[in-house]
Amino acid sequence: MGNQIGLTVIFLVAISLLLVFNEMIYRRLGLKGEVTRKFAHFTATLSTITFPYLFEDHWYVLFMAVAFFILLFVSRHRSYLKSIHDIQRISIGSYLLPVSIYLMFLVSHQLENKFLFILPMLVLAICDPVAGILGINLQQYNNNIKLFGRQLQKTWLGSLSFFISCFVISIIALYFNQEQINLRIFMIAFTVAFVSTIVEMLSWKGSDNLLIPMSVLLVLVVLL
Repeated sequence: MGNQIGLTVIFLVAISLLLVFNEMIYRRLGLKGEVTRKFAHFTATLSTITFPYLFEDHWYVLFMAVAFFILLFVSRHRSYLKSIHDIQRISIGSYLLPVSIYLMFLVSHQLENKFLFILPMLVLAICDPVAGILGINLQQYNNNIKLFGRQLQKTWLGSLSFFISCFVISIIALYFNQEQINLRIFMIAFTVAFVSTIVEMLSWKGSDNLLIPMSVLLVLVVLL
């Protein structure tokens, strides 16, 4: 138990230092809040890939999730952590991220399958920021998606980059998990990429931080 508590403290300190560093580069370099927000999203989410190998019980992950949920909630209402909250759109994504991490860990822990946590977190950590950065910063020939006469918040380039990066990451991850590459692996990777891209495309106000990993998890549970 002492080892688990120690690891929990280390992660709490490490993520806190990451947020401090993120705030420093936001203020010193004058970066946009969208950029520093995506950087924090990428680094923090990617670091959780180690959770299934380090934590034997979901309660430690729950404690960290609650701690950072409270930190993000308080900082938003006290005008702290502008590197996270300084964006033009309304978003609950920062609050949903720790919730998403805990729920994915809980399901994978209960089903005793680490991969059910790893791939959803990889997709969320990498594909979502890639889509966001490209969708926002490359404006030429990059229009918002229109579906059934309704204009979505997502762009064609953002969604396409999400699909491609998710497809590639899924193939690589499935290869290492299954120790083989065949048509079935490609079909599962394609389904993961297709379903999660549609979910990301239709999500709103940051709900993709929860819906994307849930969609990846659902596909894996059904097809693996």
